[in-house]
Amino acid sequence: MPEKILRLAKLVIDIAKLPVARLQFYLKLNPLEVDKMHRYFTMRHPRYKIFQNKSLGAALIDLAHHRGREAYINSIKGKNSGEQHARKALSRGYSVVEIDRNNYIDDIYQVNTSLSVRQGRPIDAIYREKVNHYTQQKNYRYYGLLNNEGNLVAYGDVGHYGNFSAFNRIIGIRNNDGIMHLLVSEIVCQMIERNECRYMMYDTYFGASPGLRAFKTMLGFQPYRAKYSIK
Repeated sequence: MPEKILRLAKLVIDIAKLPVARLQFYLKLNPLEVDKMHRYFTMRHPRYKIFQNKSLGAALIDLAHHRGREAYINSIKGKNSGEQHARKALSRGYSVVEIDRNNYIDDIYQVNTSLSVRQGRPIDAIYREKVNHYTQQKNYRYYGLLNNEGNLVAYGDVGHYGNFSAFNRIIGIRNNDGIMHLLVSEIVCQMIERNECRYMMYDTYFGASPGLRAFKTMLGFQPYRAKYSIK
């Protein structure tokens, strides 16, 4: 049996063993944007045509499993853990706030171009183009991670689509201060406190590098088999 078929067969078995998450899109939140994202999530997977684009090992946190901020933080504690790295960033003066991206045009551009290669691949052209004005979608929240001088050094855009929210973009400068751990964990905490959705999504596992998969696991994300609907 060709190696490609063997890999696909193993993938199908692995997917079948995953817990299922039923992710719902709500058009009422922002009809055009939500419909666009639903079509993107459910289009054919670029490599495995029999699957939907974002159904293979969706990286999710079931927020209902955490009764508040403290419960989630406790779940990611340990040696070399997400909580430990986030705590280091806090001790060095970093903070996470909701932002108007138009107040950080230059900082965002500096973050986007701070590395020419990410996850082993050259950065997409969209990151090399400076945006001079951002339009805010009503079903999105925009977060910035600021250093102790008030400069933005990382940011994350989170779309709220229905019974789940998802990172649309998350990026930062590279240092050893734990800034991305703080950014992700604080956003998850705020999602839990708002109680607006059941799941938080960080793309998928199977398309991520080993380092990024490990990062997601440290922050509490687990692979699921996603089934999508829209109403």
